[in-house]
Amino acid sequence: MTIVAARKTTACRKAPVSETAKCPTCDGSGEVDRAVRVGRKQRVVGRQTGICLACFGSGQATD
Repeated sequence: MTIVAARKTTACRKAPVSETAKCPTCDGSGEVDRAVRVGRKQRVVGRQTGICLACFGSGQATD
């Protein structure tokens, strides 16, 4: 015969989440696009996306 004890319920309160500021360089996306240049005249042949170096891809502004 097993006795099961009733568990006390604890009210779990979450702290209010503060709105973090977006990175001004990538507008919060974490990615920036750059022009791809080719040749001696360095003509633009397309665009390429990469990680934002200001926020390291998080999208949040650093202080």
